[in-house]
Amino acid sequence: MGTKRELMLINGEWTASVNHEFIPVENPAKIGSVIAEVPRASAEDVDLAVRAAARAFKNWRFVPARDRGKLLTKIADLIDERSEEIARIISMETGNAIRTQARPEVKNAADLFRYFGGVAGEIKGGTLPVDNKLFAYTQREPLGVVGGIIPWNAPVLLACAKIAPALAAGNTLVLKAAEDAPLAVLKITEICSAFFPAGVLNVLTGLGEECGAPLAEHPLVRKLTFTGSTEVGKRIMHAGADRIVPVSLELGGKSPQIVYPDADNDKVADGVISAMRFTRQGQSCSAGSRLYVHTSILDSFLERISNKLSQLKVGDPLEEDTDMGAIINKKQFNKVCSFIEQGLKNNNIRLVLGGLPPKEGPLAQGYHLEPTIFIANGDDDKLAGKLAEAEIFGPVLVVVPWEDEEKLIEMVNDSHYGLAGFIWTQDISRGLKAANLMESGWIQVNRGGGQLTGHSYGGYKQSGIGRELSLEGMLDSFTQVKSVLVNLE
Repeated sequence: MGTKRELMLINGEWTASVNHEFIPVENPAKIGSVIAEVPRASAEDVDLAVRAAARAFKNWRFVPARDRGKLLTKIADLIDERSEEIARIISMETGNAIRTQARPEVKNAADLFRYFGGVAGEIKGGTLPVDNKLFAYTQREPLGVVGGIIPWNAPVLLACAKIAPALAAGNTLVLKAAEDAPLAVLKITEICSAFFPAGVLNVLTGLGEECGAPLAEHPLVRKLTFTGSTEVGKRIMHAGADRIVPVSLELGGKSPQIVYPDADNDKVADGVISAMRFTRQGQSCSAGSRLYVHTSILDSFLERISNKLSQLKVGDPLEEDTDMGAIINKKQFNKVCSFIEQGLKNNNIRLVLGGLPPKEGPLAQGYHLEPTIFIANGDDDKLAGKLAEAEIFGPVLVVVPWEDEEKLIEMVNDSHYGLAGFIWTQDISRGLKAANLMESGWIQVNRGGGQLTGHSYGGYKQSGIGRELSLEGMLDSFTQVKSVLVNLE
């Protein structure tokens, strides 16, 4: 029996690519195991999808916002009903553990549809009485065809973070799924296709240079929204600049965590582990991968997190007792391993936990890595070199001791990234002061969990432009303001 071939959605029809080529989708927990194949879309497919979206926009934009919202709410209900099916697909194609990652991701995706379905009616303008003879008002209108590109680390959640607000605002969308994890996104697309008119939502599968780049450069795309690496984000921004197209970017991060002397307890240790996204193998742009611990509690706190991380079960993502699954693919696996090797060769840091992957046994059958901790031999994060600077996107945490708070804030902000930050202290005044000084777009004090629906999320510096997951983000990213003046004489 051959490998199952999935199709992509263009203009309401499930179709293969024009070239009839396919891309294999592998299970990263079982090296060499192909789950399915998806179309290898090219510029021709992009053009078909964008033109279909442009035609659909002519009518979709005039559907009342509350009616669009009702459709999103119905989709949320169906996602809930099929949540287990979707979660299992996520686990198989991403390597993310079903209990700790995949099921929560599907729940959050449904919540996104439900939230934007509820706030769709809040797309409003304002009025301004200029004088007795002149009246002014504004109205928010959709932009047109949106081109969206998403990565593989949380494919369903990130797809829904584009689909729900873009369509709620009256735009149409052409979404490119990540080639490594397109299957669960196609399931979400299947649910959506039962409610949206043909062409309103189009979902393509393909490689970045063959499908993503033509989408970013298509002349009929009126808005670009991208989640992924900073390197690719720069190219997306360049493509938008060439046509004066608005761009929103959610990019990379090297997020700091600060542990104050009064925070040496198990609850904080659990929060630090959560903020580092260890149970997603560290594959998160918001992962708190730079950990600054006060010297007075350094040994004790390191022992706490090391003991807790040692108890995490690394293994088959579909097993209920698995805490941490597999790295997405061989390329990323080798990249993370190369960072670990750099750390092992660096005399300025030492290995506390984990290290290179096992070469035999059950974990060697997939792209599995164990939680890894390095510590700098001094109070300067420059000692750790690339490990403290680059986005590793793996389960590698770098610990830096600190004593002087002023120097600490300088180290925290000495990065071209500025996505997230985490602060741990019982002194809320001290925590808020640090939060005010930290150059990050999303900061949490005494919390290491994920983003909250309805709460704006986005980065400073090279971590991105724009905000997502909120009403404000939808209005800023997916609508434009028209101002109308009326002469009353």
